[in-house]
Amino acid sequence: MNTFRLSAAKTYLSVAALLLAFLLCTTASVAQATYTGSAVDLVVSGTSTLHDWDMKSVKANCTAVFSLNSAGRITELTSLNFSTPINALKSEHSSMDNNAYKALKSDKNPAIVYTMTTASVTPGEGGAVTVKCSGKLSIAGATRDAEIVASVRPNGDNALTVSGIRAISMKDFNMQPPTFMLGTIKTGNDINLKFNIVLKKS
Repeated sequence: MNTFRLSAAKTYLSVAALLLAFLLCTTASVAQATYTGSAVDLVVSGTSTLHDWDMKSVKANCTAVFSLNSAGRITELTSLNFSTPINALKSEHSSMDNNAYKALKSDKNPAIVYTMTTASVTPGEGGAVTVKCSGKLSIAGATRDAEIVASVRPNGDNALTVSGIRAISMKDFNMQPPTFMLGTIKTGNDINLKFNIVLKKS
């Protein structure tokens, strides 16, 4: 009986040791890294009864936390916060800018903000991944659920390039599409936010 108990105890200890080693190995192979960026190539584009239009910005604040495996490849996105000041959006016409700022209610809501709640990561080629984020998008004082899909590509300088596009309905955010020239020129309801931002490891 004692021999049996001793053998069982040894087996139990061996299994426990293997499980502990596996957990330690798994933990050691995954690390979290925080990336930040303050410069963005952001284009807000839309249509009007006269011609298509663009507003561009190069200012933003973005912080993202990624999980990386032992090879340095992205396995998970655990946190993402992005904001860009509305008054940094500029077109080629100041009158258009002012009308757009009014439509965006920039006096009370000075930034466009996106906060991720959950995300999934799909591996691609060359270490790149596609990230599908669910989160909250705040524009003009209204906050809505929004899904954003972005491509994340590693750079040679220990940085990441994040790019994507998101279609938005102004009316979904209680915005009135701006007009120009005493209402003779009207903008369309649908706009696109196209972004390209470089994030560097903090």
